[in-house]
Amino acid sequence: MIKDIIALARPHQYVKNLFVFLPAFFAFKIHQPELLWKACTAFCAFCMVASAVYILNDWLDRFEDAKHPVKCHRPLASGRIKGPMASVFFASFLGGGVVLALYSSTNVLYLICLYVAMNIAYSFKLKHIPIIDVTVISIGFVIRLFVGAAATGIALVNWIIVMTFLLALFLSLAKRRDDVLLFLKTNRKARDVIDGYNLKFLDASMVMTAAIVILAYILWSISPEVSAKHANPNIYLTSVFVVLGILRYMQITFVEEKSGSPTKVLLRDWFIQLTLMSWVGSFVWILYF
Repeated sequence: MIKDIIALARPHQYVKNLFVFLPAFFAFKIHQPELLWKACTAFCAFCMVASAVYILNDWLDRFEDAKHPVKCHRPLASGRIKGPMASVFFASFLGGGVVLALYSSTNVLYLICLYVAMNIAYSFKLKHIPIIDVTVISIGFVIRLFVGAAATGIALVNWIIVMTFLLALFLSLAKRRDDVLLFLKTNRKARDVIDGYNLKFLDASMVMTAAIVILAYILWSISPEVSAKHANPNIYLTSVFVVLGILRYMQITFVEEKSGSPTKVLLRDWFIQLTLMSWVGSFVWILYF
């Protein structure tokens, strides 16, 4: 039972909410205890609300998920957890998240409410509209950025917003590609929205978004604003790890064809983990040593 509850909350998906820390990270203030505490509070609030959203989405998708070779094992799709119990957990996670958000700041609460409202619209309607579905998911990551900024009082740089949106779009397109592959192999639709996609469109879209993400990151890293603010012209060197990470994810998507869950890819792929650690480490080394 406990295992099913954990699966219902999807704590492994909390890695997505680390985007809450990016405003402090890119402002090079992540080491300040007070700001770090505020970001952690907002992170916890977002995690609880995200679990509530997952429960709602799983309840609405339980019949479609039952047809999926992997998702059919989810607690609601398999019937191991019934509607009334799911409702209790939904209310608990949502209520806990709202309380933490209010403790963080009023703006954080507004943003989290916006996230919940957007995901309710997504669960009922928007996820059935091609292109809009992946756009909504990407906007969710941008909201995470604004939550982090609101919690810490750090102004967001335009480049960071653009990069976050496009990176999330890239990952969402890769996930849709996996859905299309599943349909082509088994003739079973994981979701009806894949009627609006095919491999040629998804491959071209992924290449386009990946290229723009890399370009945006390089332009940010060599911008006069960044160099002047931190008195260090070498931040552009970190772009090497951004390129490697994206290339590896494209390899997983196009060659290995295992891009169904971006979170699981991050948690299981040593190459991407090493690249991410090297990216963070290079930032620390360049700025502080």
